[in-house]
Amino acid sequence: MRRFSYLCALALLAGCATTVAPPPSAEGWQAMKLPGKALTRYSWTEKDGRPALEAVSDRSASLWRKRLEPAVQQVGEVEFSWWVQGLIPGASVADVQREDAVARVIFGFDGDIDTLPLRTRMKFELAQTLTGETPPYATLMYVWDSELPVGTVIVNPRSDRVRKIVVDSGPAELGRWRDHRRDLAADFRLAFGEAPGALTSMAVMTDSDNNRASAHTWYGPVQLR
Repeated sequence: MRRFSYLCALALLAGCATTVAPPPSAEGWQAMKLPGKALTRYSWTEKDGRPALEAVSDRSASLWRKRLEPAVQQVGEVEFSWWVQGLIPGASVADVQREDAVARVIFGFDGDIDTLPLRTRMKFELAQTLTGETPPYATLMYVWDSELPVGTVIVNPRSDRVRKIVVDSGPAELGRWRDHRRDLAADFRLAFGEAPGALTSMAVMTDSDNNRASAHTWYGPVQLR
């Protein structure tokens, strides 16, 4: 029971974490540690002439997150980019045992938690106990997966309040910048079947802990339009 509860809490990625002191240049972004996980190393640098956040994962999983204060009440388009060195063999964001991703951009949304099923609210309470934070009402991730087709929507098997959209897949686009512009509100409706609430946080994450592997990724700025 303890292991099941612990894994459920970890599934609520974008909101459940422990703060690690950010570098002076972080501009509101902070490294966020997940309970029991080694830290992915994030650092500001350049990649192919662009300013970038470098992520180095070695059997690790943690986020680089920014809280939006005040929250963004009306979301529109978002732009983000990433440069991925290589894929993780066997990883899949749809399989709880192999659920790693070389690149994720993550958005947390507000909503009325009291309207959620009792089981979901219990998971939220557990996550708050383990991490000191209440998870977002809903979390939407854009991911690069090893195999799943672009456009696939995945409901996280540990929490249906976390959903993922595949925007890059396979090895064809490795080793170069991939620029994405998405209608965040439309994608939220696609994933959750409802209108989004206020946007409370955004994050990036590179993780390789489930497959006991490594990953190396660079992220460009995440910009709301």
